[in-house]
Amino acid sequence: MDDTEGIRRGMVAEINSQVQSNSKISERVRLEQEHGQVWDTKELSAEFEVQGFMAPFITAIRKSTEEKGSLMFQDRPRFYFSWTVVK
Repeated sequence: MDDTEGIRRGMVAEINSQVQSNSKISERVRLEQEHGQVWDTKELSAEFEVQGFMAPFITAIRKSTEEKGSLMFQDRPRFYFSWTVVK
């Protein structure tokens, strides 16, 4: 167990408790309203090179700019959001 596991598990539970629908369209709209741009798995793979993950976070490099950063994700339906560049 790493030092952040308990905190991250709590974040995963909180994120997944906010899911309002199994509808990908409805959930995408909700997440876009809360977090701005949202990616599904196919879109994520096209735009980013994933470096690693520790739920609810992934680290990635944006292919177009080579910026390093992180995103958060929810499980079902699976969407990625909150792109943050690491400086």
